[in-house]
Amino acid sequence: MRAIEVTEFGGPEVLQLSEVEDPIPLPGLEVLTVSGAGVNYADTHAVENSYLAAQELPFIPGAEVVGTLPDGRRLCGFTASGGGGYAERALVAPAMCFEVPDSMSDAAALSLLVQGLTAWHLLRTSARLQDGESIVVHAAAGGVGNLAVQLARQWGAGRIIAVASTEEKRAQALAAGADVVIDSTAPDLAATIRQANDGKRVDIVLEMVGGTTTDASLAVLAPFGRLVVYGMASRTPATPIPPASLMVGSHSVIGFWLVDCLRSDPVRRVAEPLRELVGLVVSGALVPLEGPSYPLAEAAQAHRDLRERRTFGKVSLTVP
Repeated sequence: MRAIEVTEFGGPEVLQLSEVEDPIPLPGLEVLTVSGAGVNYADTHAVENSYLAAQELPFIPGAEVVGTLPDGRRLCGFTASGGGGYAERALVAPAMCFEVPDSMSDAAALSLLVQGLTAWHLLRTSARLQDGESIVVHAAAGGVGNLAVQLARQWGAGRIIAVASTEEKRAQALAAGADVVIDSTAPDLAATIRQANDGKRVDIVLEMVGGTTTDASLAVLAPFGRLVVYGMASRTPATPIPPASLMVGSHSVIGFWLVDCLRSDPVRRVAEPLRELVGLVVSGALVPLEGPSYPLAEAAQAHRDLRERRTFGKVSLTVP
């Protein structure tokens, strides 16, 4: 079968289309004929071996797939090994997948895995959003950000402040339900955020950029405010945070990694939230933002565009 194989670590240029052996069915696992694969920031880190979990060469990137089983069922879910998705066929555990309704596109289905589950847990598990709380969503036109804005609106957030880098992306965030949008390149991001919140500090910040964005986010927290960190797209670390500095203001800095949900309690922390998310999409209450789709052979370009922040919504690969 054809697959994107990584035989050396590096940037997008190491993503090469290759002929590899088909996956073999195992007890509880079946081979899915892939029609689409999700592309995430985590994939770009895995390719350069800078992710939270070390990679071993060679490997096929991609943890999200949608396609059909031999019995004709259309499923969407995580790959069995946490990789192998950028391929014509992938191994999945059907028990941990969801059946894709006929009305749902591949991209919409894929958006509910890493991005949908992350948005769900950022708000419910990590930030523990309460009615009326103000929230800042960085990268608000990305797959996670767009869904987080929509879910925060549905779940009773107060003022929702969306941060994005272009006018088009800020318009998308407003359409998703944000109350106000600001430019992520503002010279004084902390002051801009407070101005967007009528001069007040904010209760929650969802942050995945890193560097000075993290610094500014911590600086705007209200008493008992929570900064939830779930990525570092800029690849630039923030200023170290002395634990004692969190005491005045009773601030919390919370990390989130979806892999911990998959490892610790996949039924309660994956299957049940997914069921809720699918129901919201079917009812029309949640509308995933479908981003650009690339042919499998152009996976390298997908990674370039994602890293350079030229994309929006759910980025995916189309597998013929």
